[in-house]
Amino acid sequence: MTITVDPLQAGLEAAAPTTRCRILAAAERFFREIGYQKTTVADIAKTLGMSPANVYRFFDSKKAINEAVVERVTREVEALIAGIAVAPGLSADQRVAEIIRELHRDCIERCKDNPRIHEMVEAAMSESWGVCRHHIDRIGAALERVVTDGVRSGEFQVEDPATTAACLHVAITRYCHPVLVSQYPNAPAPPIDAMIAFLLRALHEPVGNTTPVKARESAEPL
Repeated sequence: MTITVDPLQAGLEAAAPTTRCRILAAAERFFREIGYQKTTVADIAKTLGMSPANVYRFFDSKKAINEAVVERVTREVEALIAGIAVAPGLSADQRVAEIIRELHRDCIERCKDNPRIHEMVEAAMSESWGVCRHHIDRIGAALERVVTDGVRSGEFQVEDPATTAACLHVAITRYCHPVLVSQYPNAPAPPIDAMIAFLLRALHEPVGNTTPVKARESAEPL
Protein backbone atom coordinates (compact mmCIF):
# COMPACT_ATOMS: atom_id res chain seq x y z
CA MET A 1 0.00 0.00 0.00
CA THR A 2 1.40 3.37 -1.03
CA ILE A 3 0.78 6.39 1.19
CA THR A 4 0.93 9.76 -0.49
CA VAL A 5 2.46 12.44 1.71
CA ASP A 6 1.34 16.01 1.18
CA PRO A 7 4.62 18.00 0.97
CA LEU A 8 2.93 21.12 2.39
CA GLN A 9 1.51 19.23 5.37
CA ALA A 10 4.83 17.48 5.97
CA GLY A 11 6.61 20.82 5.95
CA LEU A 12 4.12 22.30 8.40
CA GLU A 13 4.52 19.36 10.77
CA ALA A 14 8.32 19.61 10.66
CA ALA A 15 8.21 23.35 11.34
CA ALA A 16 5.45 23.15 13.96
CA PRO A 17 7.58 23.21 17.14
CA THR A 18 9.65 26.16 15.92
CA THR A 19 6.68 28.05 14.50
CA ARG A 20 4.59 27.48 17.63
CA CYS A 21 7.42 28.86 19.75
CA ARG A 22 7.74 31.92 17.50
CA ILE A 23 4.00 32.55 17.69
CA LEU A 24 4.01 32.24 21.47
CA ALA A 25 7.06 34.49 21.84
CA ALA A 26 5.43 37.15 19.66
CA ALA A 27 2.12 36.83 21.50
CA GLU A 28 3.79 37.14 24.89
CA ARG A 29 5.66 40.24 23.72
CA PHE A 30 2.38 41.87 22.63
CA PHE A 31 0.67 40.80 25.84
CA ARG A 32 3.41 42.43 27.92
CA GLU A 33 3.31 45.65 25.90
CA ILE A 34 -0.39 46.27 25.22
CA GLY A 35 -2.25 43.53 27.08
CA TYR A 36 -3.80 40.31 25.87
CA GLN A 37 -7.28 41.78 25.33
CA LYS A 38 -6.00 44.39 22.87
CA THR A 39 -3.76 41.95 21.03
CA THR A 40 -5.23 40.38 17.90
CA VAL A 41 -4.18 37.32 15.94
CA ALA A 42 -3.59 39.69 13.02
CA ASP A 43 -1.05 41.61 15.15
CA ILE A 44 0.80 38.40 15.95
CA ALA A 45 0.72 37.21 12.35
CA LYS A 46 1.93 40.52 10.95
CA THR A 47 4.98 40.72 13.18
CA LEU A 48 5.94 37.18 12.12
CA GLY A 49 5.40 37.86 8.42
CA MET A 50 2.60 35.35 8.05
CA SER A 51 -1.15 35.41 7.56
CA PRO A 52 -3.68 34.97 10.39
CA ALA A 53 -4.81 31.79 8.63
CA ASN A 54 -1.31 30.38 9.06
CA VAL A 55 -1.37 31.16 12.79
CA TYR A 56 -4.62 29.21 13.03
CA ARG A 57 -2.86 26.17 11.60
CA PHE A 58 -0.98 25.95 14.89
CA PHE A 59 -3.56 27.36 17.34
CA ASP A 60 -7.25 26.96 16.66
CA SER A 61 -8.24 30.15 18.49
CA LYS A 62 -6.87 33.21 20.23
CA LYS A 63 -7.86 31.64 23.54
CA ALA A 64 -5.59 28.69 22.72
CA ILE A 65 -2.71 31.14 22.28
CA ASN A 66 -3.63 32.87 25.54
CA GLU A 67 -3.65 29.58 27.43
CA ALA A 68 -0.32 28.53 25.95
CA VAL A 69 1.26 31.82 27.04
CA VAL A 70 -0.17 31.46 30.55
CA GLU A 71 1.24 27.94 30.67
CA ARG A 72 4.69 29.27 29.73
CA VAL A 73 4.47 31.78 32.58
CA THR A 74 3.15 29.36 35.19
CA ARG A 75 5.53 26.56 34.24
CA GLU A 76 8.45 28.72 35.37
CA VAL A 77 7.20 28.94 38.94
CA GLU A 78 6.01 25.32 38.85
CA ALA A 79 9.54 24.18 38.03
CA LEU A 80 10.88 26.26 40.91
CA ILE A 81 8.32 24.85 43.37
CA ALA A 82 8.95 21.29 42.19
CA GLY A 83 12.66 21.83 42.82
CA ILE A 84 12.03 23.10 46.35
CA ALA A 85 9.79 20.10 47.07
CA VAL A 86 12.72 17.71 46.57
CA ALA A 87 15.56 20.00 47.65
CA PRO A 88 18.25 18.03 49.49
CA GLY A 89 19.37 19.24 52.88
CA LEU A 90 16.08 20.94 53.73
CA SER A 91 13.65 19.63 56.33
CA ALA A 92 9.99 19.22 55.42
CA ASP A 93 9.28 22.30 57.57
CA GLN A 94 11.76 24.36 55.57
CA ARG A 95 10.41 23.15 52.24
CA VAL A 96 6.80 23.96 53.13
CA ALA A 97 7.82 27.43 54.30
CA GLU A 98 9.93 28.11 51.21
CA ILE A 99 7.20 26.94 48.82
CA ILE A 100 4.69 29.32 50.41
CA ARG A 101 7.13 32.24 50.39
CA GLU A 102 8.13 31.60 46.77
CA LEU A 103 4.53 31.42 45.56
CA HIS A 104 3.81 34.69 47.32
CA ARG A 105 7.00 36.33 46.02
CA ASP A 106 6.27 35.24 42.44
CA CYS A 107 2.74 36.63 42.58
CA ILE A 108 3.88 39.97 44.01
CA GLU A 109 6.74 40.37 41.53
CA ARG A 110 4.62 39.45 38.51
CA CYS A 111 1.97 41.96 39.59
CA LYS A 112 4.61 44.68 39.97
CA ASP A 113 6.98 43.95 37.06
CA ASN A 114 4.61 42.53 34.43
CA PRO A 115 1.16 43.95 35.21
CA ARG A 116 -0.32 43.09 31.81
CA ILE A 117 0.79 39.48 32.00
CA HIS A 118 -0.53 39.44 35.55
CA GLU A 119 -3.89 40.70 34.24
CA MET A 120 -4.04 37.76 31.85
CA VAL A 121 -3.23 35.30 34.63
CA GLU A 122 -5.95 36.96 36.73
CA ALA A 123 -8.45 36.45 33.92
CA ALA A 124 -7.33 32.87 33.48
CA MET A 125 -7.86 32.18 37.18
CA SER A 126 -11.21 33.98 37.30
CA GLU A 127 -12.53 32.19 34.21
CA SER A 128 -11.11 28.81 35.32
CA TRP A 129 -9.11 28.18 32.18
CA GLY A 130 -7.94 24.59 31.91
CA VAL A 131 -4.30 25.63 32.15
CA CYS A 132 -4.94 27.17 35.57
CA ARG A 133 -6.58 24.02 36.87
CA HIS A 134 -3.48 22.11 35.79
CA HIS A 135 -1.27 24.69 37.50
CA ILE A 136 -3.20 24.31 40.76
CA ASP A 137 -2.90 20.53 40.51
CA ARG A 138 0.88 20.71 40.02
CA ILE A 139 1.39 23.02 43.00
CA GLY A 140 -0.87 20.77 45.06
CA ALA A 141 1.19 17.75 44.04
CA ALA A 142 4.39 19.49 45.20
CA LEU A 143 2.83 20.28 48.58
CA GLU A 144 1.61 16.70 48.92
CA ARG A 145 5.10 15.41 48.15
CA VAL A 146 6.58 17.48 50.98
CA VAL A 147 3.84 16.56 53.47
CA THR A 148 4.28 12.87 52.63
CA ASP A 149 8.03 13.18 53.17
CA GLY A 150 7.38 14.92 56.49
CA VAL A 151 5.12 12.12 57.66
CA ARG A 152 7.66 9.47 56.67
CA SER A 153 10.46 11.28 58.50
CA GLY A 154 8.33 11.75 61.61
CA GLU A 155 8.28 15.55 61.36
CA PHE A 156 4.57 15.80 60.61
CA GLN A 157 1.75 14.11 62.48
CA VAL A 158 -1.08 13.88 59.95
CA GLU A 159 -3.16 10.93 58.81
CA ASP A 160 -3.88 11.91 55.21
CA PRO A 161 -1.10 13.78 53.35
CA ALA A 162 -3.29 14.46 50.31
CA THR A 163 -6.06 16.10 52.32
CA THR A 164 -3.53 17.96 54.45
CA ALA A 165 -1.78 19.32 51.35
CA ALA A 166 -5.14 20.46 49.97
CA CYS A 167 -5.85 22.26 53.25
CA LEU A 168 -2.44 23.95 53.08
CA HIS A 169 -3.11 25.07 49.53
CA VAL A 170 -6.46 26.60 50.45
CA ALA A 171 -4.98 28.26 53.54
CA ILE A 172 -2.37 30.16 51.50
CA THR A 173 -4.77 31.33 48.78
CA ARG A 174 -4.80 34.86 50.20
CA TYR A 175 -1.07 35.11 49.59
CA CYS A 176 -0.72 33.64 46.10
CA HIS A 177 -3.98 34.12 44.20
CA PRO A 178 -3.43 36.78 41.49
CA VAL A 179 -6.80 38.46 42.02
CA LEU A 180 -6.54 38.65 45.81
CA VAL A 181 -2.94 39.85 45.77
CA SER A 182 -3.43 42.55 43.13
CA GLN A 183 -6.94 43.82 43.79
CA TYR A 184 -7.07 43.54 47.57
CA PRO A 185 -3.51 44.28 48.74
CA ASN A 186 -4.69 45.93 51.95
CA ALA A 187 -7.34 43.40 52.91
CA PRO A 188 -6.91 42.21 56.52
CA ALA A 189 -4.67 39.17 56.75
CA PRO A 190 -1.97 37.96 59.12
CA PRO A 191 1.64 38.48 58.00
CA ILE A 192 2.76 35.62 55.81
CA ASP A 193 5.38 34.49 58.35
CA ALA A 194 2.68 34.26 61.02
CA MET A 195 0.54 32.14 58.71
CA ILE A 196 3.48 29.86 57.91
CA ALA A 197 4.23 29.40 61.62
CA PHE A 198 0.57 28.61 62.29
CA LEU A 199 0.42 26.01 59.51
CA LEU A 200 3.65 24.34 60.59
CA ARG A 201 2.37 24.04 64.15
CA ALA A 202 -0.74 22.35 62.80
CA LEU A 203 1.40 19.86 60.85
CA HIS A 204 3.34 18.97 64.00
CA GLU A 205 0.28 18.55 66.22
CA PRO A 206 -0.26 14.83 66.91
CA VAL A 207 -3.49 13.54 65.43
CA GLY A 208 -6.25 13.40 68.02
CA ASN A 209 -4.23 15.37 70.56
CA THR A 210 -7.06 17.60 71.67
CA THR A 211 -7.91 18.50 75.23
CA PRO A 212 -11.65 18.45 75.94
CA VAL A 213 -13.00 21.71 77.17
CA LYS A 214 -14.20 21.17 80.72
CA ALA A 215 -17.75 22.27 81.20
CA ARG A 216 -18.04 25.15 83.56
CA GLU A 217 -20.01 24.46 86.68
CA SER A 218 -22.92 26.71 87.26
CA ALA A 219 -22.34 29.39 89.86
CA GLU A 220 -25.79 28.74 91.25
CA PRO A 221 -27.18 25.36 92.28
CA LEU A 222 -29.80 23.86 90.01
